[in-house]
Amino acid sequence: MKISLNWLKEYIQITESAEEIAALLTGSGLEVETWEEVESVKGGLKGLVIGEVITCAKHPNADKLSVTTVDIGGEQLSPIVCGAPNVKAGQKVIVATVGATLYPSSGDSFQIKRAKIRGEVSEGMICAEDEIGLGQSHDGILVLDTDLPSGTPAADYFNLESDFVFEIGLTPNRADGASHIGVARDLKALLNRKVESPSVESFKVDNEKRVIPVTVENTEACPRYSSLTITGVTVTDSPEWLKNRLNSIGIKPTNNVVDITNYILHSLGQPMHAFDADEVVGDKITVKTLPEGTTFTTLDEKERKLADTDLMICNEAGGMCIAGVFGGIKSGVKKTTKNVFLESAYFSPDYTRKSAQKHQLKTDASFRYERGTDPNITVYALKYAALLIKELAGGEISSPIADFYPAPIQDFKVEVKFANIDRLIGKAIGNDRIKSILESLDIQIQDETETGFTAIVPPFRVDVQREADIVEEVLRIYGYNNIEIDEHLSSSFLSEFPAKDADGIKKETSRLLAGAGFHEIVTNSLTKDGYSNSTAAIDENDNVKILNYLSEDLNVMRQTLLFHGLEVIDRNVKRKNGDLRLFEFGTTYHFIKEKYVERSRLSLFVTGNATPESWLSPSRKVNFHDLSAIVLKLLAKFGISKIENQETESELFGYGLTISTNKKPIVHLGKVNAEVAKLTDVSTEVFFADFDWDYIQKLYTSEFTFQPISKYPEVKRDLSLVVDKAINFDDIRMLAEKLERSLINRVSVFDVYEGDKIDAGKKAYAISFYLQDQEKTLTDKVIDKSMSRLMQGFERELGAVIRK
Repeated sequence: MKISLNWLKEYIQITESAEEIAALLTGSGLEVETWEEVESVKGGLKGLVIGEVITCAKHPNADKLSVTTVDIGGEQLSPIVCGAPNVKAGQKVIVATVGATLYPSSGDSFQIKRAKIRGEVSEGMICAEDEIGLGQSHDGILVLDTDLPSGTPAADYFNLESDFVFEIGLTPNRADGASHIGVARDLKALLNRKVESPSVESFKVDNEKRVIPVTVENTEACPRYSSLTITGVTVTDSPEWLKNRLNSIGIKPTNNVVDITNYILHSLGQPMHAFDADEVVGDKITVKTLPEGTTFTTLDEKERKLADTDLMICNEAGGMCIAGVFGGIKSGVKKTTKNVFLESAYFSPDYTRKSAQKHQLKTDASFRYERGTDPNITVYALKYAALLIKELAGGEISSPIADFYPAPIQDFKVEVKFANIDRLIGKAIGNDRIKSILESLDIQIQDETETGFTAIVPPFRVDVQREADIVEEVLRIYGYNNIEIDEHLSSSFLSEFPAKDADGIKKETSRLLAGAGFHEIVTNSLTKDGYSNSTAAIDENDNVKILNYLSEDLNVMRQTLLFHGLEVIDRNVKRKNGDLRLFEFGTTYHFIKEKYVERSRLSLFVTGNATPESWLSPSRKVNFHDLSAIVLKLLAKFGISKIENQETESELFGYGLTISTNKKPIVHLGKVNAEVAKLTDVSTEVFFADFDWDYIQKLYTSEFTFQPISKYPEVKRDLSLVVDKAINFDDIRMLAEKLERSLINRVSVFDVYEGDKIDAGKKAYAISFYLQDQEKTLTDKVIDKSMSRLMQGFERELGAVIRK
């Protein structure tokens, strides 16, 4: 939300700098995320002054140039060469002095320098309006009708003002701060100054020749509705002051009537809507809901189907506006509008929120109505808007104010104890200080006793309904920074503070991967549903769909990091960068059993050559083991040692493994299915690993156990086993560790054979077993006995044939 400093000054006296105001607001809970200086004319006409042409003569060396002397308020006259046909002695003109930078209406900016033009010295420039960004005319120099002395800054003549605009990150509970006067109320309490609201005492009804009665059928959705009619208006452009106000906060001016309703909204926080009264069929307004499925075309020219909970502003022919959200295409104020029906209402936050969400319409009005506006300001805002319309668009107020408010919304009453305020703040600031802060926030004190009081909170403070909320109001104005931290600070509860640092784990992992030659990528969380529709490996029913997606390529949330990684690979390969090692930390999104689920993942990609080509050795393509090596290295780094492997069943892979621990899969890795890779135009072999990052972080440990290097030698024995193809090395390794737990140090495979020298359906493993005793040197007898136990186990459990 944007707030203009100059706009704020309409309601409260401000002498502090923009930086000081930003700090005050942030400290009080209206966090100023950024602030910047805004100029109504770029450059602010700095270095431009009013000058008087004293002499003017033809240039001796150029027919179309004139040599002038100009008084710009200095001790001496300034010589200036001018090419304008209308320059004459005695004129008051705008002069850009040496060093000034001009920002023309079109083209690039440029700086004025002392120069010689056809042999004549020129110390400045007499300006046309387009050359200083004030218009488009370039017929001649700008001649002023003014008695201001020479040397007066041009900005003073044009009444230019620079402004500072604050970007406030408004939290959902602070609906009261969604306007300039709302921010001014906080400054009133912080600076102990008055807030001056615009006077509406001059409001009067001119006649009653255009009365449009209002009926409210749904009083739950519309507790209050105020309106009046103005006839004989002239719809045209707004004056500069109003355009400047709206432009400063990023609102594009439309016309004087619509701009006034936007001005009121951002001034007071009260949304308003102006209807073309001649489009009100039957000269009657009804506020009601319409049947489910009724069609309605909004201002953006989209036809929408209404829900039976959408509150509508209707005439006798049908709907004109979705109440509190968006107007209709026919009923808005246009250049041809002569009569205006002006609405100022309080709509239910619940109803407004449902309608805005259903139709995916987030407007300035719905933003405020959803959070809760001030039900007691509708008539004041209506009078203020009517007076501004009469001033800027003419016309007459042609109906009394119709104010439907059958059940006035009451103030909130909150019982407060002084002792609880002191306890929650952590400091006794004094009862008088507490009361003065609350009163400065328009919260009244009633039924005061020695121990407490009743706080009467106006209904526009929808976030202040409990004693703790009252304490927060006191504290944010008193200042969080003014509460000293006791050196004996203690807590009344115990909490577990986990030692694991998620960011630290991620950083450590990134460092390890970068050291292994990987580059980090960051991709979009949005993707296209075509990926899930094209492979059975991803259930398209689990897609989290985007309702108002920007393109077909970004219409669902991703269920895997694979496809965006493949897109990155495709982009690089097409640019001749094919040897890639990539990793990404990211989130996947799923709609499972009517619930939205987010999961954190770590993905690895390797493709291309494992080593670059050189004169020492030929290049080698990456393979599965290049990826599995780094995966195992990561798991060891995480402190995960007890793992089981099994072939992956995911159709995303042509082949691969699923690594589990405690019977739970933690990583899937393998070669990406060629058909899946083709969905992103990737034709090269890609190896992909997908880590369950959430679970891995739970398993992560920085604690490791160590043991001294054994003084006794390690013994190596080799075996050749012929087993069924379905048996993999991991099955053999785990069985060996089970059979000879005390002596097996490690197991490795150094050859695998499948071919015509062994039976069909079989394969042979050549395996090395490393045995070691931590207490003594192994004897041949112990080694032979151990190997015999292993061979018997392999024959019994795996049906292996031992090749001798």
